[in-house]
Amino acid sequence: MRFFDSQQVADALPWSALLAAIEDVFLSEEAFAPMRTAHTLEVPGRADAALLLKSGWIVGDVVAVKVVTFFPENSELELPTVNAGVLLFDGTNGTFLGACDGNELTARRTAGASAVAANRLARKSAQRLLVVGTGALGPMAAQAHCAVRSYQTVGVWGRRPAKAAQVVSDLRLIGLDAIVVEDLDEAVTEADVISCVTGATTPVIKGTLLKPGVHVDLIGSFTAQMRETDDDVIRRSNVWVDTRGDAMLAGDLAQPIESGLLAVDEIQGDLAEIVAGTCPLRTSDDEITLFKSAGTALEDVAAAKLIFD
Repeated sequence: MRFFDSQQVADALPWSALLAAIEDVFLSEEAFAPMRTAHTLEVPGRADAALLLKSGWIVGDVVAVKVVTFFPENSELELPTVNAGVLLFDGTNGTFLGACDGNELTARRTAGASAVAANRLARKSAQRLLVVGTGALGPMAAQAHCAVRSYQTVGVWGRRPAKAAQVVSDLRLIGLDAIVVEDLDEAVTEADVISCVTGATTPVIKGTLLKPGVHVDLIGSFTAQMRETDDDVIRRSNVWVDTRGDAMLAGDLAQPIESGLLAVDEIQGDLAEIVAGTCPLRTSDDEITLFKSAGTALEDVAAAKLIFD
């Protein structure tokens, strides 16, 4: 049995290899992932938390199970809001192969999936990337998107300017031309790609501000109460998802679907179809594209297999 800590996970998941592994697992006819199981956890004196269980496998190869907790008020305690661990089993005999840190794996595979989608949906000429959110996913989203496009600037906005400054400093250390964004609305009007990685329950991105041709990448929300964008964003965009089942449980899609603003059959395609090229993709430089991910165990399987291999 082996265990990989966060640094070992990071070392095993360079962007080029991780993006290729994600593409491969979505193209595989032997890879499967049922919908997640989610539970509400009561926390005395604090907001409710969530427990998510995600499993996936490749027939005759590996089985992965990820356990995730989401404690929304952890940021006030200087702790990660999302914590996770991944277990891996042999797909031929069921024996336990080991475990790895799930926080680093989740941040990297989530950002990686968005980059895979953006590589096909964002304009080739995109120059300005805006990352909204400064949690663990913020710098990962910036790095992953920069692995598929050469951006002139990477803007970072967060509710706490000091945290945004730290993310920018870290990104600059690895060679990205990052800047702190003070006026979010202004930055939205200028961005070519907007990657949202917040735990917001009220929209932070206004659709009336989007410029033609922008690609919107929504990562943060995964419950029906969470929402990063308003109705105008959905109204103006063509929508793709990582998987239809899980993504439609997140508020950014669940709420517009419930209100009748977005019909399920208006979703252009999922990540498997995006990678395979079997769904419509961007058709013009003025089209506003939106990719909503809620995370799927297929991405966990791809990342865990790469780590253990």
